[in-house]
Order: sequence, then C-alpha cells, then structure tokens
Amino acid sequence: MVRAIGIDLGTTYTVVAVMEGDQPLIVPNAEGQRLTPSVVAFTEEVLVGETARQQAVANPGGTIFSIKRRMGSPYKVKQGEREYNPQKVSALILEKVKRDTEDYLGEKVERAVITVPAYFSDGQRQATKEAGIMAGLDVMRIINEPTAAALAYGLNEEDERTILVWDLGGGTFDVSILQIEKGIFQVRAVSGDSWLGGDDYDRRLMEYLADQHRETYGMDLSKDMKAWQRLREAAEKGKITLSDSMSTSIQMPFVDGNTSPHTSTTLTREEFQRLTRDLLERMIPPTRQALADADLEPQDIHRAILVGGATRMPAVSQLARQLFGKEPYQNLNPDEVVAMGAAIQAGMLLGLIERTILLDVLPLSLGVETQGGLFTRIIHRNTPLPASEGRLFTTAADNQGAVDIHVLQGEAALAVDNLSLGLFQLQDIPPLPRGAPRIQVAFDVDVDGIVHVSATDLLTENSIDVKVLSAKGLPAELASLTGASTQFTPTAGGREHSTSLLSPLPLQQ
Repeated sequence: MVRAIGIDLGTTYTVVAVMEGDQPLIVPNAEGQRLTPSVVAFTEEVLVGETARQQAVANPGGTIFSIKRRMGSPYKVKQGEREYNPQKVSALILEKVKRDTEDYLGEKVERAVITVPAYFSDGQRQATKEAGIMAGLDVMRIINEPTAAALAYGLNEEDERTILVWDLGGGTFDVSILQIEKGIFQVRAVSGDSWLGGDDYDRRLMEYLADQHRETYGMDLSKDMKAWQRLREAAEKGKITLSDSMSTSIQMPFVDGNTSPHTSTTLTREEFQRLTRDLLERMIPPTRQALADADLEPQDIHRAILVGGATRMPAVSQLARQLFGKEPYQNLNPDEVVAMGAAIQAGMLLGLIERTILLDVLPLSLGVETQGGLFTRIIHRNTPLPASEGRLFTTAADNQGAVDIHVLQGEAALAVDNLSLGLFQLQDIPPLPRGAPRIQVAFDVDVDGIVHVSATDLLTENSIDVKVLSAKGLPAELASLTGASTQFTPTAGGREHSTSLLSPLPLQQ
C-alpha cells in the first residue's frame, strides 16, 4: 500500500497523521507521545523532541526553540565547526518524526504533505519544502494550516456553509475563510500575523515575572540564560494552568540555579488577560481584513473554528463570541486537527479520498519594484491557486541595456516596505529611448504558493526564467530537486538608484 503522511511542523510541537481507511490517525512518536516538541539540542549528540526540551535548562545556549519563526530568513546557529540554518534545524525535527512514523507503521515513509501558516511568504514556504527534502521526504504538497483544519472538520459535511478558521499556534496567527459545498473546499480569503502566537504570551508572562523578581531581590534574570529558561518553563506552565483555572501559583525555586531565593507568585486569569490584552486585540485587524476581502460580514459566518493550542485560552473563545455572535467550534483536538487535515490532503493526492476538491489562494500580493521605489502588483492577494499573470513594462532611461527585476511580496505601496524575494536581471536590451522597449514580466504560482518568474523582451524575444529559492547556497543536489533554474541575488529592499529599474506601462496597453 502506498503511504503518505501529513505533518504539522509547528512552532511548539510537530504532529504526524496518516490515513487509516477513510479516517486520519495521529501517529505517536518513539516516546509514545502524540505531540513531538519542536526543539533541537546540540550536545555530544543531536537531541530532538522531548529529550531536547528536558535538558534545556542545563544547556540553554545549545537548545533551539521556535525555529519555525526563522524559516526563510538568513538566521544561522553555529555549533562547533558547523552552521545550521532554519531549514536544517527543521529537517532534524522532520527526520525524527519520519523515523518514528516508520517504526510505528513498520514500513518506509517517503511522501508527505507539510503544513504552513496561511500567511507564510514564498520564501518561508520554499524553506519548509527544502526542510522536507533535506529530511528525505518527497513533499507532495505544502498546504495552509487553517485549510488543513477545515478539511478535517468538513470531510463528511454535505451542506453548503461558510466557515472561518482562527489558527493561533505557538508562533503565528492565521485567519482563513472557506466555502464548503459538496466536497469542494474553496478558500475565499486569508490574512494573519506571522509574529503572533503562544510564544508571545509566554514571553509577556516571563517579563512580568522577571520584573517582579528584580523589584523584590534586585536581580536581573534576563542576563542569565539558565534563569531565563527556567522562567520560560514556569511561564508556559502558568499560561496552560490559567486556561482551566481562575488562578495559579507559579513556583520558581532557585531560579538562577545558585543564589536566588525561592520565589512564588500567585497570578489570576484576570491579571494574565490584562497583561496580554494587546496581544489578543492584534487578532482583530487580520480578521476584519479577511472578512472584507471575502466581501462578508461576521453574521455571514456559519461556523468559527478555533485551531492551535493557544486557542485554549478562554480569552480567545470570548473574543470569538463577541465578533461572530456564536459559540466557536472546537470539537476536534486543536493541537492535532491540522496534522489530520494534512493526512486527508495526502489521501486526496493519492486518490484514496474521492469527491473532495481543495482550492486555495495566494496569501500576499506579488509584484516588482518600479521606478521611484514603488511596488507594482502583478498578482493580487487571495487570487485562487494555481495562478498566472503578466504585465508589460518598459525602460526607465534612454539606451538602457538591462533591467533589474526585483521581485516582492506584500501589500505596501513602497518596495522597501515589502518582502524581497530576490533580484535578477534581463540583459541585452537594444539601445532605444526610454519607454520604447516592451518587457513582459510574468508570474506563475503553483498550488504550494511557490513562485516562478519570467521576463521577456518582446522585441528580441530574449528571456529569463527563474524559480524563487529561499535559501542562498542551497546544496546543488537539493537545488536540483526544487527545480531551480537560476539563483536570485539576495537584496534587503529598495535601492538608491533607479536607472536599471522597470517603468510600468498603463494597464490598457
């Protein structure tokens, strides 16, 4: 039997599911746990999961948490003579869960669907795919986490309905609105915040506890890595307890491991909610944006589904009631539902689940930098995927022999305020007055949300085609697996000069 697994590669935990018959099954890891901590530790050997988390206090400098927040960035961890980028650290996590799944199933697993936040950029999606390849997986599809959750909830639904998914995980917040009708899952709009999640609630509580300790004992715990790790564990435990209890006693014996006295702090749920009120309110603008993009009002939502461990906080459910006027839906385990949906998508791709179609959208607009440092959109956000679109440009200066194609993703008017996906150059343009050449720039976005770009001089038919790579210096054997035809030159945003930039032509041309 052909097997493919669904993987929720989360900020805090990684979860694996596989289809058994027509239902998704969560696969336990080697330790018998359904959730594998997304933690990697470098000691004499590399530790992943619960063993890595357990030694974090003793080895805070060699233990990596929340690597998902760094996906697609140039961030690197140096351990001894080796450097690890976010893809490699994530690959170590994926290698463990792949190995554990193979041991559980008693057979090799080579294919997987991996989930990402709906608001992940192209670079973050590509980095996730690269991590899967490094782990020895054939990544069949990258799927948005809220969409995966919707698949799990709506697999057996027959009635037409509009659902909104709030996915508040350890590091990211996503809003997705989907229309479900007779096995067709059509995403209407997505929005979100890539830096909002349970980690931020933990950090807010850590800072509060550190402030109290400094006021009482005159000690700054933020300067001590081991003490900071103990604070992290105490804050996370306190947050979880307050989801079920109205108050908690947070114990911190010898928090600095040496001279600090035993401290105990009692915190009420009301106090915690007051400390984190601004974090909760940050969920509102992306929600309103998604509703506006889908041309819907809150009362048009038939069901609001809460996904992600951080949605267990009572304040999140309360906010959902206020916004949508109905009780939010949490019938499936919020920690596991995304992996279940990924397994369902894997089953769909293998033909094991029939009469189900998934139609997703582009989370952020795509375009290029043009004269004056402006961002010119070519494909707008929430366009159904796969998508292809082109636009005509010309030169910004007389006798301009080349144009820079600076590819961007985002919604800001200025290029510098958007995400830079990279820079390439179309050369050998005939010397003509500015405005005379006709240069077609076309974007093609696949079902994973990964971007391909081409630029063609229509006079000479000279062209260049590229696929965006998130990782500079990706090993050649992996670059070939991702299908890259050329590498982008990394760039941080807008540039001071503009003579080699494109100049947009009116849309009617």
